[in-house]
Amino acid sequence: MRAVLLIAGKEVRDGLRNRWVAAITGLLAVFALSLAFLGTAPTGTVKVSALAATMVSLASLSIFLLPLIGLLLSFDAIVGEAERGTLALMLAYPVARWQVIFGKFLGHLTILGFATVLGYGVAGAAIALTSGVEDEWGGFLLLIGSSILFGAVFIALGYVVSLMVRERATAGGVAIGVWLLFVLVYDLALLGILVADQGRTLGAQAVAWLLLLNPADAFRTLNLLATPDARLFSGLSGLAEQARISLSAVAAALVLWVVVPLAASMALFRRKQI
Repeated sequence: MRAVLLIAGKEVRDGLRNRWVAAITGLLAVFALSLAFLGTAPTGTVKVSALAATMVSLASLSIFLLPLIGLLLSFDAIVGEAERGTLALMLAYPVARWQVIFGKFLGHLTILGFATVLGYGVAGAAIALTSGVEDEWGGFLLLIGSSILFGAVFIALGYVVSLMVRERATAGGVAIGVWLLFVLVYDLALLGILVADQGRTLGAQAVAWLLLLNPADAFRTLNLLATPDARLFSGLSGLAEQARISLSAVAAALVLWVVVPLAASMALFRRKQI
């Protein structure tokens, strides 16, 4: 465990030295504050709280930003170090390969977690000061926690990408492709299938399971179903009632999206020739 913590500490120090922590925190804080103050305008019309409206907006923001941040943190974690020659030096020490992956994962997750808590926490504090006490703070805390978990999915996927290519530039291109697949292409393809099907084959239950096959959709579903106001504002009330989606099932799917790629990256690294 000491080796894992040492590697994690190294990644955090590298993030601080390369201004990654400051850049990510500032980016998330600016967007979160903008959504907190500008994205709550419809609340008077639809009669939902300012916090619920902000949660819906932040969930949409997270779907685009957090996967990109997670992939940028991890896409060159292995192939980049192999190109620089530092990976062989690291493996010369008495450290197991799974410890290298897990240590890097903890370090990158710490960077992402710190930025998310601080960035989104600023928006929450702004709402508390301007709108007073809200009833949905449990949902807001769930949003922060699930955002970190969602980012962890793409950190783990970034390691898989980093282990499947031989050049850093190739890893960057594949990482962008992964981002596009889960954030844009999957939903467009699913929408096309639903339009073509017109409800003849795919019911609400089947749609719910298809959503869980994409970590971005699982994250969105988890947060938009967390509180009644957010569910109403997002338009997912009907789907929730028809499909009877369990929050625990959605959360379990998101956890699996972290565990499976992380385990796959450890298996790939164990067989990789350095």
